[in-house]
Amino acid sequence: MRPAPSRFPELVPQEDLTPFRFRADPSKTPKAEPEFILPTHELSSEIQGTTLSFANLHQHGNLFVNYLKVRREVFIDMKGWELPQSEGMEFDQYDTPLSRWVVIHEYGRILAGMRLTPTTAQCGQYTYMLRDAQRGLLENIPADVLFVEAPCRDDIWEATRLFVAPSVDGKRRLLVQKILLEYMAASARALGAEAVIGIVPAVFSRWMKRIGMTATPLGPEMNIAGDRTQAALMNVVQPYKDRQQPALRHSA
Repeated sequence: MRPAPSRFPELVPQEDLTPFRFRADPSKTPKAEPEFILPTHELSSEIQGTTLSFANLHQHGNLFVNYLKVRREVFIDMKGWELPQSEGMEFDQYDTPLSRWVVIHEYGRILAGMRLTPTTAQCGQYTYMLRDAQRGLLENIPADVLFVEAPCRDDIWEATRLFVAPSVDGKRRLLVQKILLEYMAASARALGAEAVIGIVPAVFSRWMKRIGMTATPLGPEMNIAGDRTQAALMNVVQPYKDRQQPALRHSA
């Protein structure tokens, strides 16, 4: 069964959000995955970001299982994509020890998430989603999705399966989405990346500028599964203005 496109759902231009400050949690050990607490007056709670790997899944209880279950809810139940599933979890051939999973959660409840895969990945005949589409291995993404040859570099990772959980209400949704993108950038930097490639809505550039990130179109505008999208290369190195960077610790 072929994977559905790696779209970034519900990422649209919005009004500037209230500025917030990342604060590292000093109680974490040096071996902990990147994690921070984001206190805000609007939320009155703790939202945490965790980067999961096969090496640290045992440290985070059911977080990975719950993340895959919400992925099924979003991409199979809501969007109707034909994807592999088992025991209520959605997965595909790119969920391997080569990937990482960025999960935004609150008291164990999954708020948002995405998958990061190195563009140097190789598992059987598969590499990463955009490159495999270009090679004609995926039915649901056109082979001409990129203007250029798909990169294969240690400093570029691919982002796929980005979502905000249906349980996040409208008042919090934009903020959670913003947290996810900033944590994606921080996690990618911790993995040694300077850029992240992915399929995003065609209006992505205006929205990303508002969180201090820049991106370059890397493919033509396309209508994929009813969405106007295009491939883009997102810079994750550029500092965020007037914000304290999260202190990240990564164990891979």
